[in-house]
Amino acid sequence: MNTFGNIYRLTSYGESHGAAIGGVIDGCPAGIRVDMEFIQNELNRRRPGQSNITTPREEADEVELLSGIYEGKTTGTPIGFIIRNANQHSSDYDNLKDIYRPSHADYTYTQKYGIRDHRGGGRSSARETIARCVGGALAKLALNQLNIEVVAYTSRVGHIGLDKPYTDYDLSLIESTPVRCPDPEKAAEMIEFIEEIKSKGDTIGGVVTCVVKGTPVGLGEPVFNKLHAALGDAMLGINAAKGFEYGDGFDVSRRGSEVNDVFYNDNGKVSARTNHSGGIQGGISNGQDIYFRVAFKPVATILMRQDTINTHGEYTALKARGRHDPCVLPRAVPVVEAMAAMTILDYYLLSKINQAFV
Repeated sequence: MNTFGNIYRLTSYGESHGAAIGGVIDGCPAGIRVDMEFIQNELNRRRPGQSNITTPREEADEVELLSGIYEGKTTGTPIGFIIRNANQHSSDYDNLKDIYRPSHADYTYTQKYGIRDHRGGGRSSARETIARCVGGALAKLALNQLNIEVVAYTSRVGHIGLDKPYTDYDLSLIESTPVRCPDPEKAAEMIEFIEEIKSKGDTIGGVVTCVVKGTPVGLGEPVFNKLHAALGDAMLGINAAKGFEYGDGFDVSRRGSEVNDVFYNDNGKVSARTNHSGGIQGGISNGQDIYFRVAFKPVATILMRQDTINTHGEYTALKARGRHDPCVLPRAVPVVEAMAAMTILDYYLLSKINQAFV
């Protein structure tokens, strides 16, 4: 499946070391003002070579919109786009052609398809996520017109994590550091730790937190297609994602009296005094901030010797070469935002269909 979404749909194509990455967005409403500078900036936040704590691969990642735009606005027709690859070092992977790399998709792809592109992982490469950032950027532009905001940040790297709720941080500081953490002191610690890990040829995992503000009441379904299930599906479809939790998440081993969100009348508007539910109750948005966390594993390619087997079942040793991220978190932040934005817009459009039959 290379298509994501119900009404707002993204179909992506391309491989890490192929000619290009691209896609088609269908179901985008007509009349959305297209800000190319904003779209390109979203791609720049994901692109490699941003800092010393990301892969040094140099890619301009310039997007070209091929259709579906007229006089600066979406027309409601399919939006085709392309981002050409320009800086592949395919020879870095020659020694991996017949080897199953630990914790990669090499073995599973070979068994499923009988063939695999060993150059950077082919279709399983995180480079594919650039198409998601294009889809997410356009979704954000649509959500902006609805006063819905999606923002994510790095909240944990290894053992270094933020210990306060998102409401205690100035989220405008997220882009002020390469690691994309709103706490400057913690960000400095994270960067130092990532650099230490990188110097040893190793990698490190962590957590991204995402907040959606301004979501209207009523998005999502009460049985199947619950909003939090859709967000979980979107997040767990990101490369290296290993866990998803929303609201209090796994920290719910407490009394009901401690985690129930009590309603009150806020000048004629129904609100709640707390938000342990993470903005979703019964699978449906309740109008409060939606917030969730996504856990990312360490990048599987490490520049250290590892034992493995080859395609003939023979034991061998592997030491990877090439340019790789020591920590995926800084570049995962815009991907999390993109997937969240596409999901929220998709479910907003679905809610309008349901209302037509009320």
